[in-house]
Amino acid sequence: MSNPIITVENLSKRYLVGHQSANREFYTSLRDVIGREIHNFIRKASDFVRGKQIIQGDEVEEFWALKDVSFEVKQGEVVGIIGRNGAGKSTLLKILSRITEPSSGRVLLRGRVASLLEVGTGFHAELTGRENIFLNGAILGMSQNEIRKKFDEIVAFAEVERFLDTPVKRYSSGMYVRLAFAVAAHLEPEILIIDEVLAVGDVKFQEKCLGKMKDVAVGGRTVLFVSHNMSAVMQLTQRAIVLSGGKVDFIGLPTEAVEKYTQDAKANTATVFEVRASNRIYRGTGEARIISLRFDRSLPYFKYREPLTYIIRVRAEKTIDKIRVALTVHHVGGAAVGTCFSPELDGLRAGEERELEISLPFLSFAPGSYSCGVGIGRGNNRTSIVNYDMVSNTLFFEVGSEETSGGTMARWHDQWGPISFPDLTIKAV
Repeated sequence: MSNPIITVENLSKRYLVGHQSANREFYTSLRDVIGREIHNFIRKASDFVRGKQIIQGDEVEEFWALKDVSFEVKQGEVVGIIGRNGAGKSTLLKILSRITEPSSGRVLLRGRVASLLEVGTGFHAELTGRENIFLNGAILGMSQNEIRKKFDEIVAFAEVERFLDTPVKRYSSGMYVRLAFAVAAHLEPEILIIDEVLAVGDVKFQEKCLGKMKDVAVGGRTVLFVSHNMSAVMQLTQRAIVLSGGKVDFIGLPTEAVEKYTQDAKANTATVFEVRASNRIYRGTGEARIISLRFDRSLPYFKYREPLTYIIRVRAEKTIDKIRVALTVHHVGGAAVGTCFSPELDGLRAGEERELEISLPFLSFAPGSYSCGVGIGRGNNRTSIVNYDMVSNTLFFEVGSEETSGGTMARWHDQWGPISFPDLTIKAV
């Protein structure tokens, strides 16, 4: 692992974005319209003759998706790339995959690259799964004999045997991803680049892909991995790069990178989970309604034993004397982990809205992804329960791994049964 297999030096990518002029008046004369359109036509014709990007709009603005990005990746490393939406992650991977040309700077790749950037990338919709395996292999520089040797492994991993001779335009997005990942991972490229497409697959297949990426890395190949799954980044990668506003904000150990990303995200507006009709599994008495839920941070990521805090907004349809909140946590597989209740607070008048801050004192959960069901009412599991309103499949969050006194936390399993939670704390915001 002494020589870098990827070298990125002062990499920048500029886009030109067109806007309608803010000074354009709503009412204009025919002469003004004709003059403006002639001016725009001359500008676009000039850009076309010079081979420049043609921009729609009256005004042109420069947008730097990447600015002076530099780093090295050594052979056999697994490197995570994290950052908020719009940070430049996908643009960087497209340049490394030779899909997009940089505006300045350079990239040195010392090996064959396989990329999995978007669902269906590199597939021909009219060809069958079988034909696309050979097509993708040829694109990656593999001979037909090499592809045939790996063919059975690819099909078995992708689990698409029944649809192998079906045109891929009839595949679901999950089938697309399974087959595309299987081809990219099994045809033995020196560099494997993976964007967030794994989020399309089911949980079982995501775990299967993570295991395969570990095997790829153990075999001495290099992996660049973009994901919003912080647990996967910490489990899989040896280093992580944090991008912010098109620039490198941090390079270092995955735990430190996630901590940096998390701390930066806390300064931003919290993620709001709108409550829709599809979230309601049971409407209760209807005396009060849940309007919205949000965490106290924009990135729904919590460290082991860190308190889980969220804000719930409720509205009373009728005057109620008391109100309490119940929380049921579900593992990503759907099994319930446990349920807990808050103490009761004084109620609300009819038509009154109130925000309540709810906190679970600590998260003794194993690393992984979770979702919540939230209810409001009165009473708890030790008294009679009346539910005003209940919602499910909301407040999605992740718990990171952490060393404990007895060693590394094991993964939670649905056969463990419900966990006994401490009581929630509750206060009006």
